[in-house]
Amino acid sequence: MPRADEVAQCYVDNSWLCGRYWSDYRPELVDATVQHLWITVVSVLAGLAVAVPLALLARRSPRLESLVVGGTTIIYTIPSLALFSLLLPFTGLSPTTVVIGLALYSLTILVRNVLAGLRAVPDEVRESAVGMGYAPLRLLTRVELPLALPVIWAGLRVATVSTVALVTVGSIVSYGGLGNLLLRAVGNQFKAQILAASLLCVALALVLDVVLVVAQRFLTPWTRRAG
Repeated sequence: MPRADEVAQCYVDNSWLCGRYWSDYRPELVDATVQHLWITVVSVLAGLAVAVPLALLARRSPRLESLVVGGTTIIYTIPSLALFSLLLPFTGLSPTTVVIGLALYSLTILVRNVLAGLRAVPDEVRESAVGMGYAPLRLLTRVELPLALPVIWAGLRVATVSTVALVTVGSIVSYGGLGNLLLRAVGNQFKAQILAASLLCVALALVLDVVLVVAQRFLTPWTRRAG
């Protein structure tokens, strides 16, 4: 193990690899990672809560589908700085601004996957359920959504990983998790902090993706048996 004076030299040299940084800045790294995680989770869950009703509305007619899918696509094309600026008069400089913005961005992925999942349910399955006396709500919750879950979950994984990256943009309103560290580090060219924050972003995305894969295996056991 290198001596303290040797390790501290990485600050002087502004090295990318600086083990001392990880111990000296541990509280900041933990706080930023926790903030990054909860903003990601809340944003994706909020997006999913909005995406399901929108997808159900969109499948009623081709015209509604065009409006919903087109609208969510347009939102995704709005630059994050512009979108956050539009939200600021209503939400202020708060985590709510970031959560709402990221939830809106996730809709373009989630709405399409919910629609695709529902369409993948075989018509004969629906007809059989209706013949057994299933009401529309029961048909949706007991038949359609469970069978559509693998496709929906695939979209959820993509939305989650992309949201992990987008959270960093929240640093423009001071709520960007690891993005806050990146913004400060880029400004003063603090290489160790840039690398640490970037690695933690990648690690967080990988961990969340693995968690979602494991959760899907438990929620859709029939797909596991089929494989």
